[in-house]
Amino acid sequence: MPPVIQIPDRMNNWISIFETDQLYKAELVKSVLCDNGVEAVILNQKDSSYNTFGTIQVMVSRDHKDQAEEIIKSIHCE
Repeated sequence: MPPVIQIPDRMNNWISIFETDQLYKAELVKSVLCDNGVEAVILNQKDSSYNTFGTIQVMVSRDHKDQAEEIIKSIHCE
């Protein structure tokens, strides 16, 4: 069973907007979002011992969901 992740209260309104298994892709998406005025954070749920388990998510506020989706579409990051 995967560990339970505690998310700080201030992040309860945040959602995953992008998910990958490669850190560089998450960093790229986060950087582009931040460059366009959308605050984003990376939630790395990869297992530190076995990098084949888990995912990396880019999180944004629900208020910025639509804007973030458009930005991600524009960079064709899959």
